[in-house]
Amino acid sequence: LLCLIENIAEIDGIERIRIGSLEPRIIKENFIKSLSKIDKFCPHFHLSLQSGCNKTLKDMNRKYSADEFYEGVELIRKHFISPAITTDIIVGFPGETESDFDESREFVERVKFYETHIFPYSIREGTKAAKMPQVDGNEKAKRAGILNEINLKNQREFRLLRIGKEDELLCEEIFIKDGLEYFTGYTKEYVKVAILNRDFKINDIVKGRIVDFLTDDILLMVYSA
Repeated sequence: LLCLIENIAEIDGIERIRIGSLEPRIIKENFIKSLSKIDKFCPHFHLSLQSGCNKTLKDMNRKYSADEFYEGVELIRKHFISPAITTDIIVGFPGETESDFDESREFVERVKFYETHIFPYSIREGTKAAKMPQVDGNEKAKRAGILNEINLKNQREFRLLRIGKEDELLCEEIFIKDGLEYFTGYTKEYVKVAILNRDFKINDIVKGRIVDFLTDDILLMVYSA
């Protein structure tokens, strides 16, 4: 994978390289250190955790522990300045007790993910988990709500850290607010940003300074020539 990314980075016309979901066990020192030297690489790592409780991870047949996952997160933060780390979490996996959920919640709070995609467990017929003791639907919804509150808090805190910084966005969509036309897009860290349209075009990469929130989930950038 590293060799592929390095080769893609050599292609003229490709300005950004963003990876989708990564297997947590691939996060090793040489891999991350090498990625940090590729200017086109976007420091956005989606590591699918599923649970921060080791017992639940074992029940899911995951081949890593929460501690190993956290070591990978620390490696990323060692080699990248303010990287975006996002994840997936399943709540209410069969057999997940309240104590198990608390362990998972505490892990999520410890890592401080930029964004957490939260899914209540749903039965898949033919799987071993379908035959295991199921968690009540209302309890799953409650647990998902608790994690979502943490997610919203973490998102805002990560966005706040971007304010005052020079950054760049990839123009993707027109957005109208209060009669003004903006171009919205994403920074390399996958933070959504808007800038007043100055005849920009889709796929333009625009540099500027992030100054404030435009909406709860979109930051405002001021253009710098």
